[in-house]
Amino acid sequence: ENYEATMAWWDACIDAHVAVGAKYIVQSSMGGSAYRTIDTLKKWCDYFNTVGEKCNAKGIRFGYHNHSRELSTAHGDTIVLDFMIQNTDPAKVMFQLDLYWCVVGGKNPVDYFNKYPGRFELWHIKDKKEIGESGMMDFKSIWAAAAVSGMKYGIVEVEEYNFDEYTSCKVSLDTLNAADYVVMPL
Repeated sequence: ENYEATMAWWDACIDAHVAVGAKYIVQSSMGGSAYRTIDTLKKWCDYFNTVGEKCNAKGIRFGYHNHSRELSTAHGDTIVLDFMIQNTDPAKVMFQLDLYWCVVGGKNPVDYFNKYPGRFELWHIKDKKEIGESGMMDFKSIWAAAAVSGMKYGIVEVEEYNFDEYTSCKVSLDTLNAADYVVMPL
């Protein structure tokens, strides 16, 4: 509601990220009202473009991180994530594709990489539990499309733990490090 105060908050947030040497700021939700209408969603996209422009001015990339809702919610034939990608400026807004939530949302990450090449600079690499545990994630085909996705960095996360957080992350990293298909496109 108070746009000026919100933009002042972003200025302070961006400056704090610059001070610690961060390369990215990623927003991971929009709140429930964003999904109600295309008009509301368009306002969020405009907002993200403005924030992305502010971030760019300070040498930081701004992005959005999906959950399943952005992929399972549509207005007519328009899927929310598609609308967001189509209505944000690639120079100002990149996307951190959460591979697991993409699949849970009923979509294939590779289809999104091919449809929107270069838009996914960050990946949230995870499975339901440790990487490779569920059998629902086709990491081999996902990694084969890393270059077309625009991926620069991957962030390993564990959604549900079989072990303590550190052990679960280590198991996931060990799985990725042992996989012959994992090649960073850097």
